[in-house]
Amino acid sequence: MKLPLPFLIVLTLLAFLPACERAPEVPDKPEVALVMKSLANEFFQTMADGADAYQKENPDDFDLITNGIRNETDLAQQVALVEQMIARGVDAIVIAPADSKALISVLKRAQEAGIVVVNIDNRLDPSVLSGAGTSIPFVGPDNRDGARLVGTELAKKLKPGDHVAILEGVPTAFNAQQRRAGFEEAMKAATAQVVTVQSASWEMEKANTVTAGILTAHPELVAILACNDSMALGAAAAVKAGGREGQVHLVGFDNISAVQELIREGRILATADQHGDQLAVYGIELALSILKGEAPPRDRKTPVDLVTRAQLP
Repeated sequence: MKLPLPFLIVLTLLAFLPACERAPEVPDKPEVALVMKSLANEFFQTMADGADAYQKENPDDFDLITNGIRNETDLAQQVALVEQMIARGVDAIVIAPADSKALISVLKRAQEAGIVVVNIDNRLDPSVLSGAGTSIPFVGPDNRDGARLVGTELAKKLKPGDHVAILEGVPTAFNAQQRRAGFEEAMKAATAQVVTVQSASWEMEKANTVTAGILTAHPELVAILACNDSMALGAAAAVKAGGREGQVHLVGFDNISAVQELIREGRILATADQHGDQLAVYGIELALSILKGEAPPRDRKTPVDLVTRAQLP
């Protein structure tokens, strides 16, 4: 049966209509997971806040998932978080690892799943990465230089031979090792004597307990160098409780707001600012650039600055 010409015209138009009305495909936004250490530590909460603010400023560029662990030594939970992000199929993981070696295996699995991995804050061990047959770019400050800056500021208050102590973080963490080394170099240059180095695992309460023991064992002590500000806060409380304020100088590392208050009060001499609110942002920017094919996955050094009462508003 021959169809009327008007009917054929209508059929022809209908055949083309879906193609005309079809909206162009919009590629999915990349999903970036920020995996941090303990959110009980103000530094990492500041890091999370900075990352969230950056995502809100760039809502069309990427989606963000932020998470962290209960305490600085809960490696199993951090491994589990990475495994969850692999299962979720995120496009990138930006991680501040709690340990420089223990996270490498699971992060390699993430890379094998096609996920871009960027390391921030605490550098993964280069030799273990090499042994695993992989590489992961690091974005962060030179912790050794930062600690040396703070130690050199403390040295202005010391005399040759003065006894000092160092509170280090988790000994297997690269940033803990580098900060300890920077402090030791500054003390050697000042001809001060490091009489003890003890770990407080980055934790304030543990630092309080450890410092109380150090003050008892070393009544001649004139300074404590804490490898992060949480430990500096714990040490400051122990110094006050022991009646040693004004006798024992304290320094830290991270420039959290609680330590800024003690610097203003003169209870802590100095700290280092590694710009925690921007550190995750630097890592996210690199991850997005790699995803777009715009940047090679290589290390990027970020700023670290000395903070004393003179630098604070």
